[in-house]
Amino acid sequence: MEPKRVFDLIPYRIQQKGKNNIVFTSYSDEEWHDLTANDYAQKVDLMASALLSKGIRKGDKVALIAGSRPEWNITDMAILSIGAIDVAIYPTISPAEYEYILNHAEVKALIIENEHLLHKIEPIATNTDCVQNIFTIDKVDDTHLSFDDLLDEGRQHLDEEKLQQLRDSIDEQDIVTIIYTSGTTGNPKGVMLTHRNFLQQAVNIKKGHIFNLNRDRRVLSFLPLCHVFERTLVYSYQYLGLRIFYARSLGSVIEDIQTIRPQVMTTVPRVLEKVYLRLRDKGKKLTGVNKRIYFWSVGVANRYNVEHRSLWYRIKHLCANVLVYRRWRKALGGDFDFIISGGSAISPQLSNFFDAIGWPIFQGYGMSETSPVIAVSNRLRHGRIGGSVGPALPGVQIRIDSVNNEVCCKGHGVMKGYYKAPELTAEIIDSDGWLHTGDAGYLDRHGRLFLTGRIKSLFKTSLGKYINPDAVEEKLHDSPLISNILVVGENQRFPAAIIVPEFTALREAAEKQRIACGSDEDIVHNKAIERLMLKEIRRFDKYFGDWEQVKRIRLVNDEWSPATGVITPTLKLKRGKLMHKYEDVIKELFD
Repeated sequence: MEPKRVFDLIPYRIQQKGKNNIVFTSYSDEEWHDLTANDYAQKVDLMASALLSKGIRKGDKVALIAGSRPEWNITDMAILSIGAIDVAIYPTISPAEYEYILNHAEVKALIIENEHLLHKIEPIATNTDCVQNIFTIDKVDDTHLSFDDLLDEGRQHLDEEKLQQLRDSIDEQDIVTIIYTSGTTGNPKGVMLTHRNFLQQAVNIKKGHIFNLNRDRRVLSFLPLCHVFERTLVYSYQYLGLRIFYARSLGSVIEDIQTIRPQVMTTVPRVLEKVYLRLRDKGKKLTGVNKRIYFWSVGVANRYNVEHRSLWYRIKHLCANVLVYRRWRKALGGDFDFIISGGSAISPQLSNFFDAIGWPIFQGYGMSETSPVIAVSNRLRHGRIGGSVGPALPGVQIRIDSVNNEVCCKGHGVMKGYYKAPELTAEIIDSDGWLHTGDAGYLDRHGRLFLTGRIKSLFKTSLGKYINPDAVEEKLHDSPLISNILVVGENQRFPAAIIVPEFTALREAAEKQRIACGSDEDIVHNKAIERLMLKEIRRFDKYFGDWEQVKRIRLVNDEWSPATGVITPTLKLKRGKLMHKYEDVIKELFD
């Protein structure tokens, strides 16, 4: 029987694959541990019973603040199976954001991963009027019940008949979660998603000709489960019967790929950029003919086109594969059927590069408010091409607004609304049910969606020319010398940029030009290095009109991260905050 509520995925998995089927594999105590479907079901029941014993009831909000691990999934399913609402929160947000979310959502209990996060969040939680209990996943002290303590508590209070009655009372339109979007301006908004939102995503991902389900598949997961992108996909993996491996850490991803040899992985463009730069850096250490063959192969990969390849190109690609690409796949451990890239735009060059070397990239697009998939590449003819985020997911309609080319969508993924904010809900979902994404784009003749930038990010120069800073920043990110970049220039004669350099690569480039470097702080104030960076940016001028080309830059030695509050957890720039932070710098750039 098809699942109707998210927690129905567990009995559905047992029905389809058997009790001993492995659902999750994770690393702890220096070895990999498996969690079978039967163990998963039992632990969810125990955790659900423990939460009930601690006073959690249907409709209560429970905040889950932890990294990706099976305990996250068990706790999440336990919360949902008693009708409570999971408020999944990033571990990396600021204290002010924690305070706002806990109070706005009226969170009744917190489940926090470890001692570090407990020390960060407990002082905030104790100052609220709503938080009554704080639990931890790891054992921290005798004051806070840990994950294992809660399982023991559940054994003492287990009442399977009561649990089943509770589950029977839960409808597919009931709220599963409130996800607070980090947003680029103002306080975060609470996106309410239902059981149906998530399960219809899973059903239509299966229908969407994305996965090859002819054999069992290993999936590597390392993105945060508190983000709707990875969370929806992990629910979908459970529905599809795939085995989910959790990476040990973000820093161990390449090593974990080599160990696990997964067929599927979800990622964000920044991770792929780092792999690309790692491969290029390896080539720089070669000499003579080996170096020439290596970078000839890089050039062949950069010119790959998934749909149109001449016979001559195919011959060159075959040679490059024999000489270089297969060695890369072996070294990186890749046995990929495909990689799903989401969260932000990936450049066509980067997508084509990985397609060429045998790591096919399927791009996805969506937002928290659409739970999240609106469009995604697939394996049908014309199902994917570099630069496109693919056609609409089955069950989703896409319409391009004729006034400003805004992407609008309608379908099973559209949220129930913003929590406590009907006026904001009405601003994004019109009276006909179309959700307005705020992104500009177009559909080609094959129904594939291409995005051209955020509508609110567009600015006009004093010469009357419009500039899409997202597109300029995305292209300049292809430079190995740039870590982060903000393009500015509203009402000015030309665009300029504030750049956080990739200091290691910039040092190497400077040393080749015999430019003394010093500390990172010295580098950003070195005019010779600034000229070197500007020369690097000139390499990209051919991709832009004259009015779009960055004319002036300023290097800064600052951390742009979710912790510093200037980018979102999905690495999107908070333009308003950055422009306020660098107000004086921007004035100097245009003096």
